[in-house]
Amino acid sequence: MLPIYRLAALAAAVLLTGGVDSVFAQQTGGSTDIAPTTPPATTTQAPTTQPPPAASGATTTPPAANTQLLPEVEVIQQQAKAPPPRKVRQTAKLKKAPVALAPVTPPTAPVEKDFSVAEPTQVKMSPVGGSELPIAKVPGSVGTVSSSDVTRSGAMAVQDVLQSRIPGVIVNDLQGNEFQTNVQFHGFDASPLDGVPQGLAVYENGVRINEAFGDVVNWDFLPSIAISDIAVMSNNPAFGLNALGGSISISMKDGFNFQGVETDIRGGSFGRIQGSVQAGQQVGNYAAYIAVEDIHDGGWRQFSPSDIRRTFADIGFKNHDAEFHANFTGADNFVGAVTASPVQLLDESYSAVYTNPQTTQNDMAMGSVNGSVNVTDTFKVSGVSYYRRFNQHHVDANGSEAAPCAGDTSVLCFDNLDGTTVQLVDQNGNSVLTPPGGDNYVGEIDRTSQQAESYGASLQGVQKAKIFGHTNQFLLGGSIDHGRVGYQTNAEIGSIGPNFTITGDGQIVANSDIAPVDITTTNTYYGVFFSDTFDVTDRLSLTAGGRFNYADIRLKDNTGLAPDLNGNNVYQRFNPMAGGTYQLLPGLSLYSGYSEANRAPVAAELACADPNNPCLISSFLTSDPPLKQVVSRTAEAGLRGEITSFGDHQKVTWTLGFFHAMNSDDIINVASSIAGRSYFQNAGNTLREGLDASIDYRNDRLYLFANYNFTDARFESTFDVNSPNNPQNPSNGNDFITTVHPGDRMPGIPQHRFKAGFDYWLTHQWKFGGDLTAASDQIFFGDEANLNKPLAGYGVVNLHTSYDVTQNVQLYAIVNNIFDHQYGTYGNYFTLDDATAASLGTIDFTDPRTIVPATPLAAYGGMKVRF
Repeated sequence: MLPIYRLAALAAAVLLTGGVDSVFAQQTGGSTDIAPTTPPATTTQAPTTQPPPAASGATTTPPAANTQLLPEVEVIQQQAKAPPPRKVRQTAKLKKAPVALAPVTPPTAPVEKDFSVAEPTQVKMSPVGGSELPIAKVPGSVGTVSSSDVTRSGAMAVQDVLQSRIPGVIVNDLQGNEFQTNVQFHGFDASPLDGVPQGLAVYENGVRINEAFGDVVNWDFLPSIAISDIAVMSNNPAFGLNALGGSISISMKDGFNFQGVETDIRGGSFGRIQGSVQAGQQVGNYAAYIAVEDIHDGGWRQFSPSDIRRTFADIGFKNHDAEFHANFTGADNFVGAVTASPVQLLDESYSAVYTNPQTTQNDMAMGSVNGSVNVTDTFKVSGVSYYRRFNQHHVDANGSEAAPCAGDTSVLCFDNLDGTTVQLVDQNGNSVLTPPGGDNYVGEIDRTSQQAESYGASLQGVQKAKIFGHTNQFLLGGSIDHGRVGYQTNAEIGSIGPNFTITGDGQIVANSDIAPVDITTTNTYYGVFFSDTFDVTDRLSLTAGGRFNYADIRLKDNTGLAPDLNGNNVYQRFNPMAGGTYQLLPGLSLYSGYSEANRAPVAAELACADPNNPCLISSFLTSDPPLKQVVSRTAEAGLRGEITSFGDHQKVTWTLGFFHAMNSDDIINVASSIAGRSYFQNAGNTLREGLDASIDYRNDRLYLFANYNFTDARFESTFDVNSPNNPQNPSNGNDFITTVHPGDRMPGIPQHRFKAGFDYWLTHQWKFGGDLTAASDQIFFGDEANLNKPLAGYGVVNLHTSYDVTQNVQLYAIVNNIFDHQYGTYGNYFTLDDATAASLGTIDFTDPRTIVPATPLAAYGGMKVRF
């Protein structure tokens, strides 16, 4: 990728060619707290850095049809005095958004005029644009995040913003890196880690971004500054596979809703230095936008640096009857994913790492085209197509199961699963040598690589013609997604050194159960979906719909040495939905709904599902026995409220909702009786139920929010699992079968989550705010039977402040974990004997618990410039 300063210069040059008068920051769909200079009289008045939005409820939707509009082309090209505003007729067709949405009379209320501050009032009822429906008519829970929320938090990982603003979301860190954390919503995950059951469908501008291998979600690919808004929705199967717990739909900025140039430079704790630039320009019916982020972080733990380089660009066309966009997302990221460490090791040094190197290199490029055409006043056709390339190279150092041979201790042998013991040979046919120091020094560097290509398209039609005089929206669409992945693994024998560092000796194991793996997987997903929302009265709206999913997943062994990996698996299902909303009073509405969704097992699970032939690690795939697809059945009910009667510039919004989601044939990862090995199995029924509550308050100077979630996630079936490293096992590392009973809590899911925050404008230039995130305890992974003390809960407080030096320059500061609280968000167990040996005699491990420690106190400062 180009260096960030070159892209910044390029973006600035492109904007400057559009004329000096056009280079003024205007943001009606993005966000910033910096006020641009006063624009010409013919453009929208610039936003000012003043208190939060008025209660009048500015939204991200276009102005209503009776808004006074300026002619589109004359204003930009002629730069002449604005002609008198046209009187707009109230017809259905004129509700389509024109290009130049500029009010003639500049707003005068003493509040911030950045319309993006308001949360979206509409959400898509399918992945594709054009299906938007007012939130008040959606028969399920809906949470939204605006670009102003992203800016307010200062977070460079969008996961952290979701955690702050959405009641049911919590972030778990399984890999020890802030850019590759899990997003958990109502107990369902969207994770970048293979092996984590993926229960959320995630989309970027209508494109499914659950990767082809494992359905994982790489959050580190998303430039945070380029995000326009995010909608988190449950109870809608139109979003396809993996939408067990719901969907996350991310919309990116474009040149129509962000205009100008903004640069941001930041530095701070742990060697953090970062820069970003975003630029947008509209000329007539055309617009362009580009955003680039470049982040370097030395990492607060040992051996955990990160280099994040990512970009998003969009070129668009829009008139009264059509809108088209071509966009590109790219990333070149290196992260040190140092995972969990034994609690005894962390007691000695909170930044200590258990075995390294552990790194991931991710490269991604995606191009997409989306558009919509108004065929008639009431009928719109929309679609999206894409091509995505994703390459990953992962390095994971571990202790090795290889040991000196009984007859010749100078060379290594390996005990295979079939009971045979083989002498290891390397890629050149030579014997693999025992490292100097003997058995306790034998380490292993496992490497996995994947080269994924995926492409697909979606097409839908939306009809909004009235039926018998009643408002109605009907949508019908279809999608196809195809992915092809080349996947390889190998194991290099090495020597264990100080600080659990493993140095490879160049010998790649060529035989035994850890011989190289080379497979090709293909997955093709088809979907047909529909929904209809009918207004029975002006208060009552009913919705019904569904989606048919068809998944074809194939695995092929390319070595000819592992025929058990070959397989073809087909899954299909129709998932219905139904529900309704009712306005009880002005500003108070009730919703309820029922839906079903399914998740097909992914290649990584299918290839590691044999308890008699478990994978050595999740990357060394072994066989392809069948797994059942997971099916969820969800019921919801709740209230939404809004109060604006406290004054012209005050507003309160609140929600209260209940959810009940029952999964059948849920898939879990189970430890094998052979140390270091695991496999996947269907675990019967699991239940996730609870409630969400949230409240927001805004006035001219103060913004407050608080939200609470209760998620009771439990197993509902009886089954046996092996937990060899469980603290209750009297012989750690050997067989220890535990029985899971109905009512046992599921690992990794806190029951209680509370988030709150505020912003207060001390002056029109100076803002101060803070956030609190708290979660209760959670069960350790490997303790499905709930035999041990859980991982403790936590509470963390972050503060931020900003000061506008001028209308174009802002200084800001961020302090995270202000009380330097030490806690973990993920915990599991490990083998004591192997860890003691790997310590080279420095630690006698007696506690099998490992956790991923959270980032300690960290402070950052920066400067934004807009012009």
